[in-house]
Amino acid sequence: MNTMFPVVILAGGLATRLRPLTETIPKALIDINGEPFIAHQLRLLRHNGIQEVTLCIGYLGEMVEEYVGNGHQFGVNVTYSFDGPQLLGTAGAIKQALPLLGENFFVLYGDSYLACDYAAVQKTFIASRKTALMTVFRNLGQWDKSNVEFTNGNILVYDKTKQTDRMHHIDYGLGIFNQSAFANITADQVYDLALLYQDLLSNQQLAAHEVTERFYEVGSFAGINELSYYLNQEKSGSTIIEY
Repeated sequence: MNTMFPVVILAGGLATRLRPLTETIPKALIDINGEPFIAHQLRLLRHNGIQEVTLCIGYLGEMVEEYVGNGHQFGVNVTYSFDGPQLLGTAGAIKQALPLLGENFFVLYGDSYLACDYAAVQKTFIASRKTALMTVFRNLGQWDKSNVEFTNGNILVYDKTKQTDRMHHIDYGLGIFNQSAFANITADQVYDLALLYQDLLSNQQLAAHEVTERFYEVGSFAGINELSYYLNQEKSGSTIIEY
């Protein structure tokens, strides 16, 4: 069994969709069933064998650091990378955090709860010998706008702004990158992860792994309610039926 790659969590966003709730607390500390969301997220990672986590934080990030600390209460080791005075975008924030990360690492959004098989995703990445991997989910426009054309294990098109009728999958929100994927991004450059994914795809350096478990998120009030219900059902041992 391969040692699990470290995870970088992008938790520096302003969470404007959740105002006024997020005027005084960051999204990571939103209460979900009596605990801050980040507690659920870190325990899920530990359950999947993850040991090292780096949090990219910005807006109200000191509150996150004060709550999580070194992460040992959740069974993981946590380090921090602060955005600084300028928001660098999702890829720019990762570029800044590279010294804290291993040669290969998972990337996860700070509002995502993704109960998939992380070891299986890592195995696919290693076998692909590519620079990066995107997880995809057959969404069919149900949970959010589909943005991936995916056929026979390959991503043909990925575009979050220009949907086509052949897009039945969605970027699930979990990726793996080799450090070299960020070589062309300069320090302090504002750069978006979606653009980096497109660059890698055009250079045939983007592998794919299809997951079957739906994604949950706390980026919206509806998402918070859905995750709360899911975790309650899971805790009570009820069978969750996915459609």
